[in-house]
Amino acid sequence: MSKQGNIQISSENMMPIIKKWLYSDKDIFLREIVANGVDAITKFKKLVDMGEAVKDESEYCIKITADKDAKTLTVEDNGIGMTEEEVEKYITQIAFSGAADFLSKYEKAGGEGIIGHFGLGFYSAYMVSDDIEIFTKSYKSDAPAVHWESDGESTYTIDPCDRVERGTKIVMHISSEEKEFLEENTIRGLIEKYCAFMPYNIYYGFSGKDDKPLNDILPLYLKNPKDCTEEEYKEFYRKTFHDYHDPLFWIHLNMDYPFRLKGILYFPKVKNKVELERGKVKLYCNQVFIADNIKEVIPEYLMLLNGVIDCPDIPLNVSRSFLQNDRQVQKISKHIIKKVADRLTGLYKNDREKFIGCWNDISTFIKLGCIKDDDFYSKVKDIIIFKDLNGEYKTLQEFLGKELESTEKKDSEQQDQKNEPDTIYYVSDEVGQAQYITMFKDAGLNAIVCDTFIDPHFISYLEFKDTGKYKFLRIDADVDSKLKEETDKESDYSNLTDAFKSALKNTNIAVKAEKLKNINIPAIINVSEFSRRFGEMNAFYGLAGADIDRDMTIIINVANNVICSFLELDEDKKKFVANQIYYMAMLSYKKLSPEEMKDFTQNNIELLQKYID
Repeated sequence: MSKQGNIQISSENMMPIIKKWLYSDKDIFLREIVANGVDAITKFKKLVDMGEAVKDESEYCIKITADKDAKTLTVEDNGIGMTEEEVEKYITQIAFSGAADFLSKYEKAGGEGIIGHFGLGFYSAYMVSDDIEIFTKSYKSDAPAVHWESDGESTYTIDPCDRVERGTKIVMHISSEEKEFLEENTIRGLIEKYCAFMPYNIYYGFSGKDDKPLNDILPLYLKNPKDCTEEEYKEFYRKTFHDYHDPLFWIHLNMDYPFRLKGILYFPKVKNKVELERGKVKLYCNQVFIADNIKEVIPEYLMLLNGVIDCPDIPLNVSRSFLQNDRQVQKISKHIIKKVADRLTGLYKNDREKFIGCWNDISTFIKLGCIKDDDFYSKVKDIIIFKDLNGEYKTLQEFLGKELESTEKKDSEQQDQKNEPDTIYYVSDEVGQAQYITMFKDAGLNAIVCDTFIDPHFISYLEFKDTGKYKFLRIDADVDSKLKEETDKESDYSNLTDAFKSALKNTNIAVKAEKLKNINIPAIINVSEFSRRFGEMNAFYGLAGADIDRDMTIIINVANNVICSFLELDEDKKKFVANQIYYMAMLSYKKLSPEEMKDFTQNNIELLQKYID
């Protein structure tokens, strides 16, 4: 006997909202329908385990078929099924959760694996369907099969049907404008994206003979870490992230208390040193995909990693699409951060050679994490290393030749005994600053290499975080005393510096004289560290006042023969020599402007001509 009724919703305008605005992506409907099938099978298995139902010999699975002629997409499961009363209760009353009702009834027996929450997932199918039919048969042998149908408006029909098998078949009549969801490649792609690790086999176009499931019901992250091989970790990475570069190393998360959390986080090889490549951390709940890179669980700096995280205890909202930001989520996030820090420190302590080999790939991630998260910095600060001018990797304490202090108190006590912070010179361009590097090496000095885009921000962070402990100066920001020869305190080079400055075309640059140990270099450029950083910061943010070259000084070397003879030249030669020295010094600092390069080139041509003559 046919029956009609009204879908029970709190407002007559609810259905259009659900159909259009509940989900940001239409393709998520397939995840919701398949996940409902997973829930239905899990419920039935619970009943079998409790002796309230009897299993037949059929495989627990979900079958998907598409019929382009009929414009239908069908998803069928052999789960618990529904009676007519249950169809009316769980389908027609929007936001009444069948999973929640089941769990409340059988919570003492355990309800793990059932994740449906608010009963809205089914209605996501109306985003792509003009009409939906349900054919369902309950596991209860005396309950007749039921057919339900609705066009997604406010009415439905429900009547008996001739279905014999236990379970539910959902037939979606796909809208003409959404016909892409009838294509096999599209369906397979959606299953790979949303259902890759669901716990029961999913088949497309099931024939019953040699069918291969589209998913992996026992993904590697669910296994015990001690049972996983290195090759299995790499193969899982390649298959999941389609990256054929092997990961550097990984972290296998596996805990059951105080919350359940399993997963694998991979440290990928960086393909581009200049820019950060955003990774993809996939979040699952009971093997059902939720979303990529959920910031409440995975902080932004960890999203440089690739990984899979499955946490059944994550508090979901609105049918798996949104996350409730509560204390439990914060605990999960902090645990993941701790595990990442522990893995890094463990690698540093147990296999420093491998740690150094990976450093160029992981340093940006670690430095960004420190800047973003003080707690993360406190965990990894003692393993942050820098390459020096000799190609050796050292911590700052090792670079300074000091023993690592075990506590912040000791650091504080040591700082109280001295007033000046430790000066650490650094290089930002090993090629462009080669002249300065040669001078440093010749003088027995050393410097660290800070040549990534995040390094200027990181050293500023270190100066702020450890106030008074470190002072970072780029190698061209000052002339260290070890680079200079001792001079007579009464030496007066004002005539020389005045003459040199008056000969320069660049009238804004300051001129200073020093006696450098390297007699072959006529001059070098120094720029105030503060002014350069301030200018670089403004330039980075596109702000006004980004004059990186202000407070720039040319240091002329009075130990050099050319400089020594400068005052003896006539005025024309002074201009020629002074500007040529300036251009050569500038080339070791940065690129010349177009006008300067033109003048420098012309000067070189004149020199060549005089040599020929």
